[in-house]
Amino acid sequence: MQIESTGGSDGIRDEGLLESALNSAFHSFEGADLYPTPISKIARIAYGLISNHPFIDGNKRIGTYVMLILLELNYFEISFTDDDITRIGLGVASGQMSEADLLNLLLEQCNLGE
Repeated sequence: MQIESTGGSDGIRDEGLLESALNSAFHSFEGADLYPTPISKIARIAYGLISNHPFIDGNKRIGTYVMLILLELNYFEISFTDDDITRIGLGVASGQMSEADLLNLLLEQCNLGE
């Protein structure tokens, strides 16, 4: 759907990287979740989809789109502008925005403290 509406090449470049991006949010250590809250899981998934580059094209678009959908499905109210979304995608992809930075931004936007 993203490729149809915005253009680009379709397909998965590396299925293992895709699975890693999606599953890493549910990892635990000694019985404790590494990402214990919905917002931390969402940040982890978005960060993984963008930074792992599992798709041939559109990793930033897909990662930020999935982030927005998961925030909405979990009833988090957000007020990102298109520029904010672009900065997130570009920042994560370039390494200028860490996973912790993304989580803090989401917490701030959703008026949560963690």
